[in-house]
Amino acid sequence: MIGKRKAKLFGLSAEYADPQHLLEAARMICDAGYTKVSAYTPYPVEGLADIIVTKKRRVAAIFLIGGLIGGLGGFFMQYYAAGITYPINVAGRPLFSWPSFIPITFELTVLGAALFGAFGMLAINGLPQPYHPLFNVPRFSLATQSRFFILVEVKDPKFEYDATRRLLERSQPRVISDVYDW
Repeated sequence: MIGKRKAKLFGLSAEYADPQHLLEAARMICDAGYTKVSAYTPYPVEGLADIIVTKKRRVAAIFLIGGLIGGLGGFFMQYYAAGITYPINVAGRPLFSWPSFIPITFELTVLGAALFGAFGMLAINGLPQPYHPLFNVPRFSLATQSRFFILVEVKDPKFEYDATRRLLERSQPRVISDVYDW
């Protein structure tokens, strides 16, 4: 058929009623060696981020790079304006008077770090994300209300459908769902 895509398996999701079961399941899955694991909860669950580490913590490096670019850019912008393109000799002061450049340099360092950090965090987290295959699971709408979900992706090197399903069943979820990407 023209215009129709065949659905392919994206992963397996399990639904839990409370955060304690989710934490136990996440620990069991990660201890089994799975790495492409995500959890979805209606509110922050203490300890979950320590169990499921999916992204490297690169936000600090992005802040540093943004701060350096902002600070150096602000400093050289002032140097270029005051010392090269429009030099003004006031009372015999030097054209390159770096102490007067400090406030603007500091402000642009903070601005650059904040902007790089905010946009870098959004990029690392993959936001905004208007579509995710997990949205195709009918019960997933409960993730914003009262249920806790865990997803194991097919991309995981250890993923094997039957073994992963058995592992999820051992964690005693309410429902296990196949997640398809349309």
